Amino acid sequence: MDMESASSVVLQALTQATSQDTALLKPAEEQLRQWETQPGFYSVLLNIFNNHMLDVNVRWLAVLYFKNGIDRYWRRVAPNALSEDEKTSLRAGLITNFNEPVNQIATQIAVLIAKVARLDCPRQWPELIPILLESVKGQDGLQQHRALLTFYHVTKTLASKRLAQDKRLFQDLASGIYSFACSLWSHHTDCFLQQVLAVDQAHALSSLERTLLSLKVLRKLTVHGFQEPQQNMEVMGFLNAVFERLKQFLECNFLEVHPCAFIPLIQRSLEFAVSYVFTAAGEGLVFERFTVQCMNLIKTIVKNEAYKPCKNIEDSKPESLEAHKIKTAFFTHPTLTEIGRRLVSHYFLLTKEELAMWEEDPEGFAVEETGGDSWKYSLRPCTEVLFLDIFHNYSQTLTPVLLEMVLNLQGPSNVEDPVQLLMKDAVYNAVGLAAYELFDNIDFDQWFNNQLLGELQVSHHRYKLIRRRVIWLIGQWISVKFKSELRPLLYEVILNLMQDPDLVTCQFLFLNVSPVDDFEFRTEQFLPYLESIFSLLFQLLQQVTECDTKMQVLHVISCVIERVNIQIRPYVGCLVQYLPLLWKQSEEHNMLRCAILTTLVHLVQGLGAESKNLYLFLLPVIQLSTDVSQPPHVYLLEDGLELWLVTLENSPAITPELLRIFQNMSALLEMSSENLRTCFQIVNAYIYLSATDFLQNYAEGLCRSFCNLLKDITNEGQVQVLKVVEVALKVSPVLGAHMFQPLLPSVFRGIVDGERYPVVMSTYLGIMGRVLLQNASFFSSLLTQMASEYNQEIGQLLGGVIEMWVDRMDNITQPERRKLSSLALLSLLPSDNSVVQEKFCGIINICVEALHDVMTEDSDTGTLKDCMLMSHFEEPKLTDDEEPPTEQDKRKKLLALEDPVHSVSLQQYVYEKLKAQQALMGDQGFGALMETVDTEIVRQLQEFLQGL
Repeated sequence: MDMESASSVVLQALTQATSQDTALLKPAEEQLRQWETQPGFYSVLLNIFNNHMLDVNVRWLAVLYFKNGIDRYWRRVAPNALSEDEKTSLRAGLITNFNEPVNQIATQIAVLIAKVARLDCPRQWPELIPILLESVKGQDGLQQHRALLTFYHVTKTLASKRLAQDKRLFQDLASGIYSFACSLWSHHTDCFLQQVLAVDQAHALSSLERTLLSLKVLRKLTVHGFQEPQQNMEVMGFLNAVFERLKQFLECNFLEVHPCAFIPLIQRSLEFAVSYVFTAAGEGLVFERFTVQCMNLIKTIVKNEAYKPCKNIEDSKPESLEAHKIKTAFFTHPTLTEIGRRLVSHYFLLTKEELAMWEEDPEGFAVEETGGDSWKYSLRPCTEVLFLDIFHNYSQTLTPVLLEMVLNLQGPSNVEDPVQLLMKDAVYNAVGLAAYELFDNIDFDQWFNNQLLGELQVSHHRYKLIRRRVIWLIGQWISVKFKSELRPLLYEVILNLMQDPDLVTCQFLFLNVSPVDDFEFRTEQFLPYLESIFSLLFQLLQQVTECDTKMQVLHVISCVIERVNIQIRPYVGCLVQYLPLLWKQSEEHNMLRCAILTTLVHLVQGLGAESKNLYLFLLPVIQLSTDVSQPPHVYLLEDGLELWLVTLENSPAITPELLRIFQNMSALLEMSSENLRTCFQIVNAYIYLSATDFLQNYAEGLCRSFCNLLKDITNEGQVQVLKVVEVALKVSPVLGAHMFQPLLPSVFRGIVDGERYPVVMSTYLGIMGRVLLQNASFFSSLLTQMASEYNQEIGQLLGGVIEMWVDRMDNITQPERRKLSSLALLSLLPSDNSVVQEKFCGIINICVEALHDVMTEDSDTGTLKDCMLMSHFEEPKLTDDEEPPTEQDKRKKLLALEDPVHSVSLQQYVYEKLKAQQALMGDQGFGALMETVDTEIVRQLQEFLQGL
């Protein structure tokens, strides 16, 4: 097909792909997808988006298909890669003319050229930069702008490459074009300033765009183009010019990446920023974005580690001392005092807009206030972060300033004086933020009793501003310094305030003062208030509407349940009924669903076996959250797995539905993500809960997943997989061995070949010990199978296994596995097999070692006894702080009673096995066998066996 007819076919498909009619749209998309790998397709797309006569939407789509094609097929090594000839022709076509009339398409083309440059520049595309520079100098306004736009995107992309060779290439590029970029910026800045003075608005806007683009190019070149920018006259000239020309363009970026190069600019930066933001000089001139930039500049200089001397001054770098000297000279006592006062009394005051928003949308206002990086862009968080950093670094100067402000506000404020109320709110905000810094300077308990309690009892509606701030303030201090004895008083206050009919005043009360979420919490102090507070929290959960607030309330509810554990049971009925509704309503809000999952985790732990009554709701929730074919799993998986695990741990018995959810597991194991450990815990929980049902239904698939995992996993991961097999053998020795049969030969090989990673070897021996001790016939058939694989006699192979076992006993650190090993090897006795008799000495050595591990003196009788024996199941006596045992804990205890490790006395077993060997061989033969053992070992053995 020739180019002309190809163009018309592709154009028709693109036109249909922009249609709203799915009958046209779908086949067109499918056709375009098939053409992606056809030679010449991208040349056709280039012709289409370069044709300004065509429909904008069609051209836009052509650019997007071209851009996607670069990602997929431009690299030489990519499947269906473009030919070198076509790429050469495309590169030439992309930079023939910079005259795209539509802004959005021009930006996409610039990004697209940058993508090609990332892969091909400079080697395959040496002409790109020279052509761009030439076009940027051109007189044509549109061409100049488009070339500059492309120049910026290319520079930005090349600056982002991180390989050493790419960095060197970028540095070469930077040194070659830096002076040109500076003159470009300078020229457009001049034009902009002249046009602004001449009130030539249209041209001024156009020049400002070019100024900004050339400044962005310079930022990339300056930050990433020089190893030691401070040594370069042009770079330092440019940075000083920034101060002279357009100081607000100074970006903190440079200071963060090259702090040492910035030292000569610290003085000017601080003078500039502080004068505009903290003195009368800026009044009427500054705007919010500018103030934020100035404050962030001050903050970065104050906080920068490179500007602080070491504790031992002699160890400090000269540049750190130089920077510290400049800062010390600048931040004098009067300057700091002025900054501190202004931050609190000017920037901390709530504005009319904020107060109005708080009245109209209290939840939205609370959500607005928080947020990770908001200090970089928003004034309130920015001032608070700056206050904290300055207070932390200059607390000796600023503490008296703040304490004086507190002193001036003692007693209740006049509700008729809004200025006084706002000032008190601001000062209390400062005291809350600086709680850790003020630890030694404020007796908070006394202040709480004498001042703050009184503030909370002023019921005037205008005073709700102060009530809210005091609540928040207590929340800040509660984990810093608050006497335990005052807790009940605080709970009383919380209860009174939460019953306030004006929910707006106090709906964030418990969220800001969560007295259950800190170190000093005492359950017994809280219990008398539990029912009332839990019920009010539940009401609050229903009344608030914002997702973020519901999440916060759920967090507090979770904390309460976690703290009081089973004592929550009488009060959760309402919550249990409400959560399914909330889950349904939050279908579009994955983060709220995560909060619900966390609450359910704590709820199940609090309910214990009673959680089975929730299965109708609980199990579909777990099913959805852990199904990797469902989109929400991206958000819900981690919490969903946690919920699945605690549900199993607290389940009194298996149900068909609980068993069915396990269908989600094979896909999770295939992902082999950071959640693998939880997945293994879930598998173990199923085995403890109902080994027979579970293994019969799922062991075959599980065994396949495990075999795949073991091929490509760390040693630590291998141990986790093998521990699951060990648990299955412990719970069900016969079925476990049968079901995990395909895995056991590799365990056997690991032992014979002397696996060198001790923890893996220990696990291998744990598994083999279980098989040998509790399923001897299976061990025998495995031995036969492996002897044929190794082409050895059975006896010879068994001898090798025993020898390796004895040799690697030191790899085993867990006392249970050490005892298991000795029981397992003893189980080979009595034996007339010459190989076993040959290894008798090693078996006895292991037994004596294990006896040393397990035998302790009985305090009542003074005789030695096996400390691992468990005779009956005891309900543990719990202190208030301890969690009651889960259903799984009880299952493990009952299992332990049947486990040979805990039910067989090693001392007794050794004695019986030796007697049986003696009976088999006769006294003389047995005597000769004992002589193969070291006399000291025999002496120790006799001591352990005394009295039997």
